Amino acid sequence: MISHLEGTVSAVAPDGAVIDVGGVGLQVQCTPGTLAGLRMGDRARVATSLVVREDSLTLFGFADSDERDTFELLQTASGVGPRLALAMLAVFTPDALRRAVASEDLAALMKVSGIGRKGAQRIVLELAGRLGSPGDGVLPAAAGGGQAGPAGWRDQVRAGLVNLGWQPRDADQAIAAVEPELVSSAPDGNGQAVDVAVALRAALRVLGRP
Repeated sequence: MISHLEGTVSAVAPDGAVIDVGGVGLQVQCTPGTLAGLRMGDRARVATSLVVREDSLTLFGFADSDERDTFELLQTASGVGPRLALAMLAVFTPDALRRAVASEDLAALMKVSGIGRKGAQRIVLELAGRLGSPGDGVLPAAAGGGQAGPAGWRDQVRAGLVNLGWQPRDADQAIAAVEPELVSSAPDGNGQAVDVAVALRAALRVLGRP
């Protein structure tokens, strides 16, 4: 198993990136939060999970091992494959998923494209007690992401959205739309500690991508 990659980012696309490791370009499918922290030409380290199928080998990349381990555990639930597990982590952090499952918050789980009420019920039933309690894992922070100051988080989210294919104007409008709520809900209440991954997910919801 390939547990992580460390190398130079040679390409970033809307659904993944290519990391050059020792002269070999390895393509990894990533969550938006992870992609937001990857910059072409910079060195990066991502936790990885290799999914083997009869006709393909697909490498998935994550901000940290907690996100990767959650991705792998999600796939033990009936009907949850790697694509759906990745979609869930595009909407929720691992801790947010733990809270949703622990509280049986079906409405929250149904925000993920591809999950209906029955699917959400099945996920709660099969994963209850297995994901752990909120705070058990390490909160994910994309390489170069995590909490940032007032100006820093906006710049990082804007760069992440542009890397994902959005026009700068659209990115700025999405950031402006989510900024009031993010600032008011920041740990310090004044926007000094906005989480970049959370901000990116909120902006993507405004732009219509789950």
